[in-house]
Amino acid sequence: MNIIKLNAIDSTNSYLKELTVENTVQNYTVVVAEQQTAGRGQMGTIWESEHGKNLTFSILTRVNNLKIVDQFYLSMAISLGVLQALKVVTQAKLSVKWPNDILAENDKLSGILIENVLSGNNIKHSFVGIGLNVNQQEFSKNLLNVTSLKNISGIHFDREELLLKIVNSIKFYISYLERNDFNELKKMYLAFLYKIETPAMFEDKEGVVFLGKILTVSEDGKLVIELENGTTRKFNLKEIKFASR
Repeated sequence: MNIIKLNAIDSTNSYLKELTVENTVQNYTVVVAEQQTAGRGQMGTIWESEHGKNLTFSILTRVNNLKIVDQFYLSMAISLGVLQALKVVTQAKLSVKWPNDILAENDKLSGILIENVLSGNNIKHSFVGIGLNVNQQEFSKNLLNVTSLKNISGIHFDREELLLKIVNSIKFYISYLERNDFNELKKMYLAFLYKIETPAMFEDKEGVVFLGKILTVSEDGKLVIELENGTTRKFNLKEIKFASR
């Protein structure tokens, strides 16, 4: 496993992308930074992290013959890899908030951003950016419902040891993709999906709040929700969110 350690960088995903332009980069190369000055999350959000307290890193992944239409299975594998590695070190109830945030109870512990490079109908390789709150205990007042491993356990964690656990766990779950065992991967993902089969309040892109129940995730990664009238609707990432609590 090739690990590149940086003190500060704008974005580990961006650094890894630049590295692949002029170099042959081996699978599962990791770029980890003590601080990201422009870390990114889903939908252009900013990932904030206190210097030297957390894990902000990116992994290059290549899966042979992974089709573009199957890209959400990669998201499932990454989510499960991070979650299962954390289950080893904390007793907190962990779940995956669709599509791939990791929650401890109801608070965000980790965020994942996957950027794919395409070749024909396949995914050539992927840049997987992961932010994990490890030893940080205080967060900006602008960040609601956020926590860290230290806050939920009271333990100070060795970040390097934790990084190796997460990368090895991700490799294990990506092996399901390499075996084309998509059904088992999805079954495990749904078992940890936040609020699945539980009535909850949602807000759509027009700002309409409604009651619904998550049934599953479609093959192309859309959230399938049963409405109060018994009908079902599919939503993309930018089309729905949990109503503010």
